Amino acid sequence: METLELRHIITEKLTHIDDVSFLNAIKTIIESKVSEGTYKLSDYQKNRIDSAREQLKNKQTISHDDLQKEIGQWLSSK
Repeated sequence: METLELRHIITEKLTHIDDVSFLNAIKTIIESKVSEGTYKLSDYQKNRIDSAREQLKNKQTISHDDLQKEIGQWLSSK
């Protein structure tokens, strides 16, 4: 598995963790490994940002409240 793929998997998994102490521990580990200086975005990250900007420009957005309702409906149908 490549570094970029691992980063993507970890990022996706982290979005589902609500344990603050665990997240703080992960943050500490990450901060100890991140080199100081300019942060370089990967091509994947740049593409995701460009895509998000394009969606925003085209008004392809949803409010947080509407999204939460949609997620709630989806979860209750499972």
